[in-house]
Amino acid sequence: MNEMKRQHPLAMLWSLWKLVKNSFAFIVFLFILRHGSASTWIMYGRIVFYVAIAFSVISIIWSWFTLRYTADDKAFQIYSGVFNRTRRTIPYTKIQNVNRHTSLFHRLFRVTSIRFETGIKGDDATFQLQVVSLSESDRLEKVVAGHMSEANVASDAVQPNEEPETAPEHVTREEDIQLTVKEGLERIVHYKSTRKDIFKASFTSLSFLVLIPILGSLYSSVKDFFPDEKVTESILLTWLDTWWITALIITGLIAVSIMLGIVRTFVKYGDFQISSDRKRIYITKGMLEQTAFSILKERVQAVKITQSPMKRLLGLAEVELTTAGGVGETEQEVNSLYPFLPVKQAYDMISEILPSYQVTQEMQKLPRKSLWLRMLTPSWVWIIATGLLFYFKPPILGQDQAWWMISAILLLWIVICRLTDFLHTRYVLNQNFIQLRTGALTSTLYISKREKVIEVQITRSLLQRWFGVASIQTVNRAKPVLHHTLNDIPVEAVEAFQLWYMERSQNVQTC
Repeated sequence: MNEMKRQHPLAMLWSLWKLVKNSFAFIVFLFILRHGSASTWIMYGRIVFYVAIAFSVISIIWSWFTLRYTADDKAFQIYSGVFNRTRRTIPYTKIQNVNRHTSLFHRLFRVTSIRFETGIKGDDATFQLQVVSLSESDRLEKVVAGHMSEANVASDAVQPNEEPETAPEHVTREEDIQLTVKEGLERIVHYKSTRKDIFKASFTSLSFLVLIPILGSLYSSVKDFFPDEKVTESILLTWLDTWWITALIITGLIAVSIMLGIVRTFVKYGDFQISSDRKRIYITKGMLEQTAFSILKERVQAVKITQSPMKRLLGLAEVELTTAGGVGETEQEVNSLYPFLPVKQAYDMISEILPSYQVTQEMQKLPRKSLWLRMLTPSWVWIIATGLLFYFKPPILGQDQAWWMISAILLLWIVICRLTDFLHTRYVLNQNFIQLRTGALTSTLYISKREKVIEVQITRSLLQRWFGVASIQTVNRAKPVLHHTLNDIPVEAVEAFQLWYMERSQNVQTC
């Protein structure tokens, strides 16, 4: 029988730290800003605060003692409560993602936190240990991965209505499965970030601009020390009066800004590594706070490759996986393989990590009539903005008739965006794959398999009928549901798309 276990005792210290952090605002208000106050409601507020803190501390200790778990042959068994006991069972086969997060607190004490997600909504659908030893987290993760690999190997080895082949006398079938499981658990490293990549990423992400709000906040703080705002302005103008002092200040600010951006990017994306085995994709990142995440390959519904103008200039791209059931905590951005991959390396990595996916670089362009359609389509944004500008006629830089210049600039910007979107748009149907690329300034390449597309939609407006084109939309299972639209493709391509999707029944078995 498996031994019942609790979280690491440091879990109580972790919870106490979170309690102090969440109560910091009350502490500052009641004991610092209102220090020495004899107000009655402040006194009662402090009493309520003491009672709440005491109750929370008792609850933390009580929860640590009552929460127990065990990992048996098929599932996690989680027990909690004393008077009202609760038992939860989470089978290993239901677990989709494994997320390991190591904050600075965890690194100081050489522990970590681990979270097993099933993709089902609700708090009972996940099993999370806030603080656990590294050896215990490795053991739990191997139990889940090993069980799923063994189950998949066993199901592949013996097909229904087939007689299992007689194993050779010197090797048993159990040994074959164990060997295959071991091979399936071996990880292949596909990418590891370098200093050059971090340096590029710091400029691509524009993280060096982080100094601008810091300087604004610092300037506001300095102004509070002077009752007269003219004093602050005169000091600033005195500094900027000499050209070499101005140049020195600007150069220093740019250097500090770039250094802060590089440090920030290095802390966030340092030690970024992408690896995979036969069944899962593993992503690890972070220097001070480390995040490790794994995704089942069979749960990948689509792949998106995104390029912003800055990334396109440097030849970089972001590869993002869309998975069924979501990918955990969105603020950690764990569904992104790496935001700053070279484009060619991104294409090669997709084929390496997901052999069942194929990336075709030669794609079909939109016909010339699609460009004319986009140019002739009315822009309601420009019409409404022009109407408001004509009505109010706001003076800009002392010019009363500047409104029509703003309207012209807005119209030119809309035309440029539509032209760029036309040039970026591509599409191709490659056997049981579909590739769509759209976007004006930021382009997105969408790749999915036919069996992963759960719904399609074809629409035609009045203008599209006149020009002989249509729009298609694909839907993939995800959280939230992924919709991807391609506008103004020829009718012939739409008919081929319909025939392509009707053959989905050959890949998907329906009841």
